[in-house]
Amino acid sequence: MYEICPKCNYKRQDSDDCSMDQCPACGILFSKWMKRQFGQDSSPLPAHPGNDTSILVRLKDVLLYVDPDTGPVRFYGNLCIYVFFLAWGWQFIKMDYSINPYEIADSFMHNINLVFHEAGHVVFRPFGRFMMILGGSLMQLLVPAVVLLSFIFKNRDNFAASIGLWWLGQSLVDLAPYIDDAMEQKLVLLGGRTGADSPGSHDWNNILIEFNVLERYHEYARFADLLGTAIILLALAWGAVILVKQYKHQY
Repeated sequence: MYEICPKCNYKRQDSDDCSMDQCPACGILFSKWMKRQFGQDSSPLPAHPGNDTSILVRLKDVLLYVDPDTGPVRFYGNLCIYVFFLAWGWQFIKMDYSINPYEIADSFMHNINLVFHEAGHVVFRPFGRFMMILGGSLMQLLVPAVVLLSFIFKNRDNFAASIGLWWLGQSLVDLAPYIDDAMEQKLVLLGGRTGADSPGSHDWNNILIEFNVLERYHEYARFADLLGTAIILLALAWGAVILVKQYKHQY
């Protein structure tokens, strides 16, 4: 931690909420700036690496990191993207799969999720029949999760990561009508036939029967929908916080 910025001589205040490795005034990252100046990484080590509070602080710094070089073009571009996903996310939140299950199934995002869902059956086929069946829904959730983590830890772009989290929530919402159809199997599947017309072809009928909980299909569908909705709202809140921090860097 640097109490006084080596570049602009700003003295850190208790009210400053940015990373300990970043100057609240000029926005430089101390480790990068010192490395450019002296050719070495001078990142301060945490005083108590095993302390839970320190871990939480570091996690906060990671999840709320904003590139200090974010310019107006990028900020306003992100703002437009945010407004779009805010409106789109609200449409999914308002959808009631129990009244019209095809409302979600006919959406553009369902077609994207379907590609990874079907790929999951192929990817998990070597692990046995049950994993092949579960693999469709599993892959549908794993892909946005990988996108989310990649943007956080590799690209260090938390705004893009918030969109990845939005996708993860939407994928859960997308699964809800499929889970809710596990008993009656009336939804038309990819081959053009319903699960009732093709016994053994409905993923969630097979999955819930495997665990002997088919009678609870409504509960699991509702849980997927509520959890997905909560994740979408969390993603939108996270994205809003990142946008506010990016806005502050403009002035």
